[in-house]
Amino acid sequence: MNDSIIILMLGVSVFLGALALFGIMWAIKTGQFDDKDKFLNQVQYDGEEELNSAAEQERKKSALKKNKEGYRPE
Repeated sequence: MNDSIIILMLGVSVFLGALALFGIMWAIKTGQFDDKDKFLNQVQYDGEEELNSAAEQERKKSALKKNKEGYRPE
Protein backbone atom coordinates (compact mmCIF):
# COMPACT_ATOMS: atom_id res chain seq x y z
CA MET A 1 0.00 0.00 0.00
CA ASN A 2 0.97 3.53 -0.53
CA ASP A 3 1.91 5.59 2.52
CA SER A 4 -0.61 8.31 1.68
CA ILE A 5 -3.46 5.77 1.70
CA ILE A 6 -2.47 4.53 5.16
CA ILE A 7 -2.26 8.09 6.47
CA LEU A 8 -5.66 8.87 4.91
CA MET A 9 -7.24 5.75 6.46
CA LEU A 10 -5.73 6.59 9.83
CA GLY A 11 -7.01 10.15 9.66
CA VAL A 12 -10.51 9.08 8.66
CA SER A 13 -10.66 6.47 11.44
CA VAL A 14 -9.50 8.98 14.07
CA PHE A 15 -12.08 11.47 12.82
CA LEU A 16 -14.90 8.89 12.93
CA GLY A 17 -13.84 7.77 16.42
CA ALA A 18 -13.81 11.36 17.66
CA LEU A 19 -17.23 11.91 16.08
CA ALA A 20 -18.63 8.82 17.83
CA LEU A 21 -17.12 9.92 21.15
CA PHE A 22 -18.61 13.39 20.73
CA GLY A 23 -22.02 11.85 19.96
CA ILE A 24 -21.96 9.64 23.05
CA MET A 25 -20.85 12.50 25.30
CA TRP A 26 -23.60 14.73 23.88
CA ALA A 27 -26.22 12.01 24.46
CA ILE A 28 -25.11 11.55 28.08
CA LYS A 29 -25.08 15.31 28.68
CA THR A 30 -28.59 15.82 27.30
CA GLY A 31 -30.02 12.85 29.21
CA GLN A 32 -30.79 10.57 26.28
CA PHE A 33 -30.03 7.47 28.37
CA ASP A 34 -32.02 8.50 31.46
CA ASP A 35 -35.16 6.49 32.14
CA LYS A 36 -36.79 8.15 35.10
CA ASP A 37 -40.03 6.17 34.87
CA LYS A 38 -38.41 2.73 34.54
CA PHE A 39 -39.15 1.50 38.05
CA LEU A 40 -42.67 2.95 38.08
CA ASN A 41 -43.49 1.23 34.80
CA GLN A 42 -42.09 -2.09 36.01
CA VAL A 43 -44.30 -2.05 39.10
CA GLN A 44 -47.31 -1.08 37.03
CA TYR A 45 -47.03 -4.20 34.86
CA ASP A 46 -45.97 -6.66 37.58
CA GLY A 47 -48.51 -9.20 38.70
CA GLU A 48 -49.44 -10.00 42.26
CA GLU A 49 -47.34 -13.18 42.23
CA GLU A 50 -44.15 -11.32 41.22
CA LEU A 51 -44.68 -8.68 43.89
CA ASN A 52 -45.27 -11.33 46.58
CA SER A 53 -42.13 -13.15 45.44
CA ALA A 54 -40.08 -9.94 45.69
CA ALA A 55 -41.44 -9.25 49.18
CA GLU A 56 -40.59 -12.82 50.28
CA GLN A 57 -37.05 -12.48 48.94
CA GLU A 58 -36.66 -9.22 50.86
CA ARG A 59 -37.85 -10.90 54.06
CA LYS A 60 -35.39 -13.77 53.57
CA LYS A 61 -32.57 -11.33 52.90
CA SER A 62 -33.26 -9.35 56.08
CA ALA A 63 -33.54 -12.58 58.13
CA LEU A 64 -30.18 -13.80 56.82
CA LYS A 65 -28.62 -10.44 57.59
CA LYS A 66 -30.02 -10.53 61.12
CA ASN A 67 -28.68 -14.10 61.63
CA LYS A 68 -25.29 -13.12 60.26
CA GLU A 69 -25.02 -10.22 62.72
CA GLY A 70 -25.62 -12.61 65.64
CA TYR A 71 -23.02 -15.12 64.43
CA ARG A 72 -19.63 -14.83 66.13
CA PRO A 73 -16.95 -17.37 65.24
CA GLU A 74 -14.77 -18.61 68.10
